[in-house]
Amino acid sequence: MAQWPLKCKIGPSILNSDLSMLYEESQKLLDNGADYLHLDVMDGNFVPNLTFGHPVVKCLRNKLRKAFFETHMMVAEPEKWIEGMADANVNLYTFHIEPVMDEVISLCRKVKEAGMQVGLALKPGTGIEAVRQYIEHADIILIMTVEPGFGGQQFMSDMMPKVQWLRHNYPNLDIEVDGGVGLNTINACAEAGANMIVSGTAIIKSVDQKAVIASLRETVESSIHKCNV
Repeated sequence: MAQWPLKCKIGPSILNSDLSMLYEESQKLLDNGADYLHLDVMDGNFVPNLTFGHPVVKCLRNKLRKAFFETHMMVAEPEKWIEGMADANVNLYTFHIEPVMDEVISLCRKVKEAGMQVGLALKPGTGIEAVRQYIEHADIILIMTVEPGFGGQQFMSDMMPKVQWLRHNYPNLDIEVDGGVGLNTINACAEAGANMIVSGTAIIKSVDQKAVIASLRETVESSIHKCNV
């Protein structure tokens, strides 16, 4: 879990970038102030979309040796990809609990044994009670604020009570939000207690990525300051 005091971290999702220029787009995001890269891995099974796997992530790692990589594993069988992503030097392996409810603790252990941090992700339809017993085994909890699978969806503000509950009960926990997060929705996320912000379209499509990232950070840090005081 996070060390006190909490820190704001902005992790752009590269899903809506030009994937034929994955390295250039990723480097640009880092140059513009991104704290980490959020890499959406989809298997066409757990979600209806298909993106990329560990060979692409490893190629990107060879170009960006110091960047912090989070892979968001929107896959039906997260155990299958632990070894490959560890080999690609992924820092944080975030998987959905829904398809593996009986195996969450053993999967957390395997991810950590492979040298990665563990994130547990919840789809919008999954209640917070489903993850309560696993929180102590995770480094972050990811609350999806859209249905996973495609970028550019509308933010679901009714997910904020999940974030609020986590922040109230786990004040030191890294809480991540992902989906439809941008300048118009960051206030809700920050006030609920999220400190790790995944933003795709709002950053990627902006003419001034640096300004958007800075604005997101300022909003979150203002709320974190209130928590830390």
